Amino acid sequence: MFGTNDYAPGPVRVSFLVVTHRARSVERPTARVWLSRGLNQKPFRTGTARLEAIGGGQKIYVTRLDVPSAGTYWLLAEPVGGAKKIQGVGNVVVQKDSRSPALGDDAFPSKNPTLDDAPAEQITTARPPDTELLRTSIKNALDRHEPFVVVFATPKYCQSRTCGPVVGIVERVGERFASTSVRFIHVEVYEGNNPALGENRWFKEWKLQSEPWVFLVGPDGKIKARFEGPVSERELGDAVSEFLT
Repeated sequence: MFGTNDYAPGPVRVSFLVVTHRARSVERPTARVWLSRGLNQKPFRTGTARLEAIGGGQKIYVTRLDVPSAGTYWLLAEPVGGAKKIQGVGNVVVQKDSRSPALGDDAFPSKNPTLDDAPAEQITTARPPDTELLRTSIKNALDRHEPFVVVFATPKYCQSRTCGPVVGIVERVGERFASTSVRFIHVEVYEGNNPALGENRWFKEWKLQSEPWVFLVGPDGKIKARFEGPVSERELGDAVSEFLT
């Protein structure tokens, strides 16, 4: 069961669960992973996945692999340890180009609402409101050449139930970097925070097909890192330290 699905050739981040036939998640600190071009073909990539805490008591395996070209690949994962050997297998479908903004792309200067425009309860579906993430817009950060982290998510209406935890993780990481120039921004998904009205213009401007998404943007306005789906506090904090400070 994968938590990511937007892949393009090159380095990719893959998150997944290994689930037993009784629908129980297998949670061990690490898992071995193999990537091949066919179920019966020899793997051409091997690696290790790490079990990451993604909030709300949930955990997921995350690995990073280099994929040479577009196509359908087979990923085999084997959690390390335990009394019984357990394996899971699934497809990683790599498109020619990413559907969402890719590494190195220019960030779109979305003028998402802030506390200067409306009360927090009207801007975010997080409860209590995540006010520290509502103080600046993407456009303002770009105009000021400030590095920033932006999360596109809707805690109340999230289809995957991971948006609330991800927004919470972004908020906590923001507290760790409060003394730096890095800005942290939350953008909701639906027009008027009402799913019946469809996706809002900011979500569409970034050409997103799912949520949550987290992007790290440098002072040059270029995307430095991105996280599809759930992300751990460790992953995000390390990325902010590496790319934005």
